[in-house]
Amino acid sequence: MADLKLTSVEKTYGGTVNVLNNINLDIEKGELIVFVGPSGCGKSTLLRMIAGLEKITGGELQIDGQVVNDVPPAQRGIAMVFQSYALYPHMTVRDNMAFALKLAKKTPTEIDEAVARAAKILQLDEYLDRLPKALSGGQRQRVAIGRSIVRDPKVYLFDEPLSNLDAALRVATRIEIAQLKESMPDSTMIYVTHDQVEAMTLASRIVVLANKGIAQVGTPLELYERPENEFVAQFIGSPAMNLFPGEIVGTGTQTQVKLESGLVAVSAVPTQEADKGKSVNIGVRPEDMVVTGGDAFYEGEVNFTEALGEVTLLHFKVPEDGGSILAKLPGIHNGLRGNIVRLCAEPSKVQVFHEGQSLYYRD
Repeated sequence: MADLKLTSVEKTYGGTVNVLNNINLDIEKGELIVFVGPSGCGKSTLLRMIAGLEKITGGELQIDGQVVNDVPPAQRGIAMVFQSYALYPHMTVRDNMAFALKLAKKTPTEIDEAVARAAKILQLDEYLDRLPKALSGGQRQRVAIGRSIVRDPKVYLFDEPLSNLDAALRVATRIEIAQLKESMPDSTMIYVTHDQVEAMTLASRIVVLANKGIAQVGTPLELYERPENEFVAQFIGSPAMNLFPGEIVGTGTQTQVKLESGLVAVSAVPTQEADKGKSVNIGVRPEDMVVTGGDAFYEGEVNFTEALGEVTLLHFKVPEDGGSILAKLPGIHNGLRGNIVRLCAEPSKVQVFHEGQSLYYRD
């Protein structure tokens, strides 16, 4: 297995349309890295550049210490699983998985051993003589993954492999991919998805892409608990983090922020005396907001409720230009629509952003 290093990587089309700029990323052997971001952010383009299917127009890509910018895809030691299964419909599962090895002139014994090993890992033993049309969507995706495993590549690339599956199959196949990674702990994998659940449950680290670059890199919990900027704060997590504008009125190991409503929020993010008076946004996730009869940082009228069984979403009335405020309460809460509700949160759950950047990460 291999490590990868991207240094100042760029992608420009036609010499004028820049879609990725100054991408710097180190991927260690054995990691499962997930690229996420909004549509059009360049995550699939970046994956294809690593695969060699898109030309790198600036910077350097190294695999195992070797610069591979101009190395053909077939010689990079990479196997890619595409969004579409791309299986040969007239070939059995066995022949689909063996096809690349036959092209590589492997011996029949080597091919049989590699196919048997991959089939065992993916629990495809009993399907080896079936045609793709006799398989479910999840089974076809496993065959596509198996076709990569038999090649024993340095790096596995997954380009939104679950997006064509229905909700139930996505859950089942996601678990299978997680178990596959556990069975191959030394394998290096890069996975592209727009699904936050896939990113949070599969990744060793997540790379959030936005505005032609990397917004943040970190473990799933680092991005969830300590986003570096407002974009990551609102992109990671569902529903999105609430933002409340205010002004810092108290500094020290805890920060006090006076909000536009006149109420005060307390954050565990430390600040300095020079920060007093700064205009900031505090960020609180809907699931961290708690109904209180005492001190509160937010008070509003419940405009609408969504009872989902395990949780209830409260939508609050806000000015037309003020966005939306949501609270996510555990359990069932009937009869709150139209009521005035006061909310608080633990200081450790309250983020502070100045000019879009978290004050927690300042030098």
